[in-house]
Amino acid sequence: MRQQWSIVGLTVGAMLFLIVSAGTVRADENAPGRLMARQATMTSHAPITADHSKFQELQFDPVKQRSFKGPEVTRACLGCHNKAAIQFHQTIHWTWRDPISDPERKIGKGGLTVNNFCVAVPSNEPRCTSCHAGYGWESKDFDFANPETVDCLVCHDQTGEYQKFPTMAGYPAPWIADPENPGEQKGKTFSSGKVFYAPNWAEVAQSVGRPDRTNCGTCHFYGGGGDAVKHGDLDSSLSHPDKHLDVHMGTKDSGGQEFACIRCHTTKAHDIAGRIYSNPAVMERKSLVEHDLQPKIMCESCHTADPHGDQKMNDHTDRVACQSCHIPTFARVKPTKMWWDWSKAGDKERKAVMDEYGKPDYVKKKGEFVWAKDVVPEYHWFNGAMTTTTAEDRIDPSEEVRLQWPMGDRSDPNARIMPFKVHRGKTPYDSVNNTMAIPHLFPSGKDDKTAYWKNFDWHKALAQGMEYADVPFSGEFGFVETAFAYPTTHMVAPKDNVVPCVECHAKQGRLADLSGFYMPGRDSVKAIDYLGWAGVVGSLLAVLIHGLLRLFARNRREG
Repeated sequence: MRQQWSIVGLTVGAMLFLIVSAGTVRADENAPGRLMARQATMTSHAPITADHSKFQELQFDPVKQRSFKGPEVTRACLGCHNKAAIQFHQTIHWTWRDPISDPERKIGKGGLTVNNFCVAVPSNEPRCTSCHAGYGWESKDFDFANPETVDCLVCHDQTGEYQKFPTMAGYPAPWIADPENPGEQKGKTFSSGKVFYAPNWAEVAQSVGRPDRTNCGTCHFYGGGGDAVKHGDLDSSLSHPDKHLDVHMGTKDSGGQEFACIRCHTTKAHDIAGRIYSNPAVMERKSLVEHDLQPKIMCESCHTADPHGDQKMNDHTDRVACQSCHIPTFARVKPTKMWWDWSKAGDKERKAVMDEYGKPDYVKKKGEFVWAKDVVPEYHWFNGAMTTTTAEDRIDPSEEVRLQWPMGDRSDPNARIMPFKVHRGKTPYDSVNNTMAIPHLFPSGKDDKTAYWKNFDWHKALAQGMEYADVPFSGEFGFVETAFAYPTTHMVAPKDNVVPCVECHAKQGRLADLSGFYMPGRDSVKAIDYLGWAGVVGSLLAVLIHGLLRLFARNRREG
């Protein structure tokens, strides 16, 4: 009899196990998506076919190269790579403009687009364009058609020693002789105290190769004025990350794939795959199985649209972006800036207080900050494009102004639920015209009387910035609350550290603010709840009754 009751117990236990385990994420090594990803990463790049250290054109005289500024090296590059500058001139990295929007709107940081970090480029070019892949963009008179002002080295240097000076419009520091050490340079000191030296142009030019994470990170890790400030999922911790920070870029020693950026941001004629303002990264979501020349910028390019061994998990992929589950938090190593209040800038009496991360809560030149680490993203519907606000667009100052925001909604078949870093703050605006205002921040020289970072006069700075940008300014201004959203796509965690199902399928879960659809565990519809529980109870009763009937039938046979 004890054995017979054990059979009933095991049956009920198995039923309960199946119910509980139905919502469990399985990290299956042989899941289809992992198998396809392994195949996609089996072939490495073709080997380099030229040793640039042997090229006579790059054997610069050690003394003569001291006078170089950069275009001299580009001229040598173009002697062989005679289409490179023409190609590069067509890309976002050169124009800083949205290639598909109405040119009259001037969307892009090279146009009139406004953000809530350093606000805008116009009138501040010498500082901002230290992250431009060119030389000499000092003003709106920059010649974008000049092939020799392309900076080949910032993307292709492999010495790791090439640096642009932060306030010289993309030029590296000049060679300055050290009077105490003949034949040596003393360097040029930045306001932070860091000393920059002129490159060894011959050594750098002879080292060139495909861009690695150091090349890309020189700008993209430090956007917004410092390490980890802007993106949250891009900072210097990704230079040599552990697998637990990013499975794709993690070092081989830690079990990662050690991908360079261009492994996913595939490039054709210097045009690097990726989202550009209102232009999605790709127009069609296809895997390499469907199209072997497809850019690898999307997760499903390598992992396919059915990456999991569990079909229930695959049911999510048409509505939930892979990143929503596989990036549980961002800024996992370095804190990122989450709030920037420009209205507090200019207070000579206020002293900065260091937060728990060692970051200042205030800088006189920039205002008040809030930093955060290990941040849970916000989630929004996203079809791959973003709205953008320019200094000519009308805003409603009575509510939060979304300077950059994801496009798409539940009714959009191309939209998925996507994680975002949303940076908020208070940003200057024209309080009469109700437009965002562009401040002139960076002094153009010693005689500049209008730059905010020199005189701390908002009226002068905004009047000059708007006049320079050729945008009407009423002379009246205020500070409006703003939000700027960035898609979170890096810092992909290992499969064992994905977001647990219950963190979304819960009343106050991660997706609590997304409405318009029913989600089990979060939403409650009494009729559905009753039917569901009736099914569970009915299943348990059926199992019990079945077990009991078998027990009694067996007793009758034995009796």
